Amino acid sequence: MSFFELLENTPKIFGFFGIFLLIGTVIAFIFNFGFKFRIIGATIFSLLLSLSSWAFIQSYTERVVIEGAKYVPIVYDNGFDLIIAKANDDFPEESIEPTLEQLSKNLRKGSRSGANVKIKIRKLEKISEDVSKPVVIGEVQKNVKMN
Repeated sequence: MSFFELLENTPKIFGFFGIFLLIGTVIAFIFNFGFKFRIIGATIFSLLLSLSSWAFIQSYTERVVIEGAKYVPIVYDNGFDLIIAKANDDFPEESIEPTLEQLSKNLRKGSRSGANVKIKIRKLEKISEDVSKPVVIGEVQKNVKMN
């Protein structure tokens, strides 16, 4: 079973386990067993796990991968309207556009208060021995409204 199949099945597994424990809890109260108060906690916890794993599945989105895009680490993100990623010195020019598109598609809709987000890729250009300056090699603007 793969990770994603397990992820899809966890709400059902915890839900069935919670229902089984709920039936056990009712039986424990009817016959006045000594463990009746301990089984309540296990029942509530398993039902809570079922609900939270279902909520995680609803919020989970896979990353978009675009052909020709290269990995660039994000070095600055102000959380609102600017993201800057760092390209290596040997970053190919034909990968700039697909990389910007991949970065913009991996932004969540509705995040950042519906702002127009600027996504920039920059290189560091060496000026002297210990001094370098950032050079923007690509930029795109994305609107992240809910619609």
